[in-house]
Amino acid sequence: MSPHDVAGRDEAIIRAHASAEESFIAGSGPGGQNVNKVATAVQLRVNVYALRLPVPVFKRLQKLAGSKWTDAGEVLITAKSHRTQERNRADARDRLEELLREAFHEPKKRKKSRLNRLNKGKRLDQKKQRGAIKAKRGAVKPGEF
Repeated sequence: MSPHDVAGRDEAIIRAHASAEESFIAGSGPGGQNVNKVATAVQLRVNVYALRLPVPVFKRLQKLAGSKWTDAGEVLITAKSHRTQERNRADARDRLEELLREAFHEPKKRKKSRLNRLNKGKRLDQKKQRGAIKAKRGAVKPGEF
């Protein structure tokens, strides 16, 4: 990753933190009276169009976000694993940051393997041996043993 890409990534993360809207909702699950009384779960909503991401990064983010992506072009992250608002807020922001870092990471392109004639023959022989081993598996038919 070039220094220019790192700077762009860091700027996008800063913009995401600045434009994030937080809302607190009642958590679910165990926790007794505390869960019922206190709104500790955090919903973090970020408008991705406002981040001005490059097109390839935008597409990777859309794919990575999956069900967290809304029709309005927002990423919605819900954090409710901790008992306090502060820890859930930090958890949601950390998850957003990790999602953006992953979107900026460009996957390596797969290089086609190039085999010479001898190696190709060896590979085919190994495949035939493996196929013969697998063909011997299974139920024994009467009269075969």
